[in-house]
Amino acid sequence: MLSHAVRSKFLRAAIGGALALTMLVPATIVAADELDERKKQIEQNLDSLEEDMEILDANILETDRELREQQSRLPGLEQALADAQSRVANAQATVADLNDRLISAQATRDQLVAEIEENALKLEETQSTISQIAAEAYKRGGMSDGLDMILNIESATEIADGITLATKALQSQNSVYNDLAQQKATDENNQLRLEAVEKQIASLKSEAEAALAQEEIARDEASQHKAELDQLISSTQALSSQLEAEKPRIQQRIATQQQEQSAVNAQIKERQERLIREAAERKKREEEAERKRQAEAKKKWEAEQQRKEEEAKRKAEREGTKNNYQRPKYQAPEPKTVTEPSSWGLIKPVNSGRITSGFGWRPTPAGTIDYGGRGGYVHAGIDWGFGGRCGEPIRAAADGQVWMAGWGGSSGNKVTVSHGVVKGKALATNYHHMSRVAARVGQSVKQGEVIGYVGTTGNSTGCHLHFETVINGRAVNPLGLL
Repeated sequence: MLSHAVRSKFLRAAIGGALALTMLVPATIVAADELDERKKQIEQNLDSLEEDMEILDANILETDRELREQQSRLPGLEQALADAQSRVANAQATVADLNDRLISAQATRDQLVAEIEENALKLEETQSTISQIAAEAYKRGGMSDGLDMILNIESATEIADGITLATKALQSQNSVYNDLAQQKATDENNQLRLEAVEKQIASLKSEAEAALAQEEIARDEASQHKAELDQLISSTQALSSQLEAEKPRIQQRIATQQQEQSAVNAQIKERQERLIREAAERKKREEEAERKRQAEAKKKWEAEQQRKEEEAKRKAEREGTKNNYQRPKYQAPEPKTVTEPSSWGLIKPVNSGRITSGFGWRPTPAGTIDYGGRGGYVHAGIDWGFGGRCGEPIRAAADGQVWMAGWGGSSGNKVTVSHGVVKGKALATNYHHMSRVAARVGQSVKQGEVIGYVGTTGNSTGCHLHFETVINGRAVNPLGLL
């Protein structure tokens, strides 16, 4: 099945060939003009739709490329976000651990403070007790009521041992006092060390919190980047879907235009067949008229010869001589030419160049639009390439009349020449991708006359001439006609 661009080009070529006879019969000019105008409008619509489809396909390709590029970035951003989240979690764990250590250190510090205060109170009480015992013993030179009470001595019989007991009590209290003083010094030292540890933990915690804040900023930025990319991917996917949804609508409009084009083409074919019949009838009348002309000429010649013979006879009788008049051999008048040429009579439209693509199916050339997406299409003509050089003159392959000269959509700058009826068939030639057109619509051109210059306009990848021959509305291989 033909691709969209080639189908359109093929149909336009068919119409071009079918219109080859429109100028031959004046009585059909009005109808021909109406069909020509309809054909022209349909071609313009198809060219516009082709351009829309080409732009749409390009947009779809570009959108798909952008989407793939965006999707290729997504794993990296997802990994960056996961890494940032992992670092935040580690930083949070570090802060929590340091906070637990700080709380534990503060609790231990509070406990030490309480113990120090308790020991200080005990130390103060012990010191008071020692001072009291020593003071009473010194004042009384022995035991006193207060000392009795302190040592819990109730009778005089125990006084003898009281002094010894007082001594022991002082020794005991001094021992307790020394132990408490030692413990207080140890606790105070531990408190200082703990406060230093607490200060260090607080400093580390502050640094960890600062690091956590930075990691959270990095995480939020990574999250924002991913969210933006997600939104971009979403919007690109939506755009791609919209573009893909638009494609069938344009294709439907193209199909509608092609149906209308087919209807116009059928009318043109009907007109063409009528014109060919009229041309045949006209030829028959011309041949009959020529036969009558020849017969009348011969009859006239014979009458003239009869007159001359009779005059010669009468002259011989008057002069008494022999009649020597001899009738000459009849020479028929030169017949008027009413026969068709024996060949198509086309010449190669360019003086140089080599055939780079023949007629028939071919893969879609790289760099051109693959209308229909089938990877190939029927090439409706032949291409002559010029090694990348544009500007070679393009000449009319035969005498004819220009019926199309200008922009032809995917055909680029284009000229179509109608050559009338040749061998009983309508013949037209198409010349595509011109860099410049050198003919105008309605112009009569002679074989070999320059009608344009080689270019690479339209759906083309290099300087070349795409040449088509159309017979009775159907593209045929030009090599069979040259």
